[in-house]
Amino acid sequence: MIYEIRTYGVKPHSIPEVEKRFGEAYETRKKYSELAAFWHTEIGPLNQIIHVWGYKDLAERDKVRAEATKGGGNWPPKIGEFIVTQQSDILIPFAFAPEIKPGKVGPYFEIRTYTYMGGELPVIQKTWEAALPGRLKVSPIVTCGYTDLGAISKFIHIWPYKSLDDRVRIRNELRAGGNWPPSALAEKSGGRGYHLHTQENKVVMPSAFSPLQ
Repeated sequence: MIYEIRTYGVKPHSIPEVEKRFGEAYETRKKYSELAAFWHTEIGPLNQIIHVWGYKDLAERDKVRAEATKGGGNWPPKIGEFIVTQQSDILIPFAFAPEIKPGKVGPYFEIRTYTYMGGELPVIQKTWEAALPGRLKVSPIVTCGYTDLGAISKFIHIWPYKSLDDRVRIRNELRAGGNWPPSALAEKSGGRGYHLHTQENKVVMPSAFSPLQ
């Protein structure tokens, strides 16, 4: 399974209309493949929509996208007049990451994107595989993995929260426990953490038609 994460910057005040048009067009598109999630930014870089699509592989992605475009003129959605920027990342989930499934686990989602230094991906995988089971006892994860196409050397992890206060409480509890972030557990076990160039995060919320709420 791979996930295509498409991030569009749109004009100020346009998100309600963009989501309306996207949702209407999606009624046709979803017979070819369904969304994993659709969000708009709440905190961080504003005026963004993020739509996530799951595919078996790149060949299926190409096939589905071609079929949807030819499927009757309703796709892609008529939102071009609002789009300022577009970015597409192909996310390869780690083997231990859960599959993104429909459900109500939010409605606040934090998307954290780390750009790692060359050669650090195996260290990230090892430390996260060791630490994640303990973290999941406290709160769930949507997915985590690395980018294979687009801007490479990116590690993305997405977390759901019931509220922003819930996010603060959970993060404080984890830090107090000393086994999170994963680098802390690795260092306690005689290993090392991973080396990063940059870190960024944003808090997003789902549209009405997002399968993940």
